[in-house]
Amino acid sequence: MWSQLIACLVAFTTTYLTTPYAIRYFKKTGVVTRDVHKPRKPFVANSAGVPLVAGITAGLFTYIFIQVFLYQNYKLITEVFAGLTSILLIAFSGFLDDINASQVRVGKYIEGKAGLKRWQKPLLTLPAAVPLMVIMAGNHTMALPLIGTVDFGILYPLVIIPIGVVGAANMVNMFDGFNGLDTGMGLVYTLSLGLFAYFHGRYVAAIIFLSTFAALLGLYRYNFYPAKILSGDSCTYALGAVIAVGAILGNMEKAALTASVPFLVQGALKFYSYFKLGRFASDLGVLQKDGTLKPKYKRIYSWTHLFMRIGKTERKVVLLGVLTEAIFAVLAWFV
Repeated sequence: MWSQLIACLVAFTTTYLTTPYAIRYFKKTGVVTRDVHKPRKPFVANSAGVPLVAGITAGLFTYIFIQVFLYQNYKLITEVFAGLTSILLIAFSGFLDDINASQVRVGKYIEGKAGLKRWQKPLLTLPAAVPLMVIMAGNHTMALPLIGTVDFGILYPLVIIPIGVVGAANMVNMFDGFNGLDTGMGLVYTLSLGLFAYFHGRYVAAIIFLSTFAALLGLYRYNFYPAKILSGDSCTYALGAVIAVGAILGNMEKAALTASVPFLVQGALKFYSYFKLGRFASDLGVLQKDGTLKPKYKRIYSWTHLFMRIGKTERKVVLLGVLTEAIFAVLAWFV
């Protein structure tokens, strides 16, 4: 137990201390984007996934060091390294998207930055599945919600793992645009799934989830409203990778899918918006003179459109998102 605690402490400290340096570096090098929900829409450092992944990596390296040199335990090292490699590859794909600083306008609204094309994103995240495939990670038999137990056999490493990794990375990326929203939700599901994994003896999944939780804690001071650094795709992609890697290595797909329901609903709403509008609707709102946010559409094409109607302000939108995630993160223990 104490090795996990030390690893989490290292993950927290690394992210907490490196984030200010990342903020200054990104501002100097132009890795910035507009915070459209603030007056005057200031440029803010982007790509919080870089210090986040630095913390996760430091935490997992610490755990490996303790297990190998103090306990002579080599059994789980291959899985930890495979999982970390997948996370790093996906985070790098997100960073490639973040470094494009050109802003995009749709009509009279700024919609963020131009980046990779939609078809390029899943293609670049696909190689991240290879480390998990080659070690034959996970259990071919999966317990799925509403379906039951299914034995996928050789299709599990060849088909299910790539789909899970690519799908999870792009799934979390659908839910962003508000200070502290994706990281706040990440704090909830990484803690819940990490404790779930630990109490069920899935120790590799537990250390991956809990190291991520600790790193997110170190990041949240800088990402929460008013954010000094925005998440960027490097962060959302990395968080999606953590869900996929933890679920596969911990054989806990049902719990991970349950905790991911808000993202699955978000994806369904996005495709619904494409059907109705001919393009994917923006999650962002329009800042009013009184500081409140107003959705850009009459219909609800995103969780955030609903939250803006209820909460009005950016802080309350984020709080509603975190509370929604908390419901399903707790439900994951009982499914």
